[in-house]
Amino acid sequence: MTDDIVASVVRQWQTVNPELDTGPMEIIGRINRCAALLQQAEDAPLRSAGLTRAEFDLLGAVRRTDRELTPGELARETFSSGAAVTKRLRALQDRALVERRGDDRDRRVAHVRLTDEGRALVDRLLPEQLAYERSVLAGLDQPGRDELASRLSELLVQLEGRLGGARR
Repeated sequence: MTDDIVASVVRQWQTVNPELDTGPMEIIGRINRCAALLQQAEDAPLRSAGLTRAEFDLLGAVRRTDRELTPGELARETFSSGAAVTKRLRALQDRALVERRGDDRDRRVAHVRLTDEGRALVDRLLPEQLAYERSVLAGLDQPGRDELASRLSELLVQLEGRLGGARR
């Protein structure tokens, strides 16, 4: 098996400082490198539809909850700031993929729903996106994928509890 870039970095650190415990770097470094490469590849189906991952996540949140959501709820669902959600919603509204409806009792609150075009786009793109992601993981056998998913889930639950990112 060929060394990855993190193995090379770890070797360099061990050469200049052999007492250094580089164990965390071997995990966190690889997670960060994988995330950067996945982000760089940018989700081909989404890009072909003119969407960013963040915009698709907003559309997906409304679709999977199958109800109107407020921008605040969307921020929590997508781990985004309110300002980022507002900017993305404006772009999606300009493309007629979402509609905003004012609240009957509180004019400061908006409710976001998918348009028919938005729902059709999500329903078309999600299977394509999942197939793309499946191809990215094609080098791992199913037991390897299951183990990786389980271990990453353990890490995520631990981090969410420690760093306050836990959802409801």
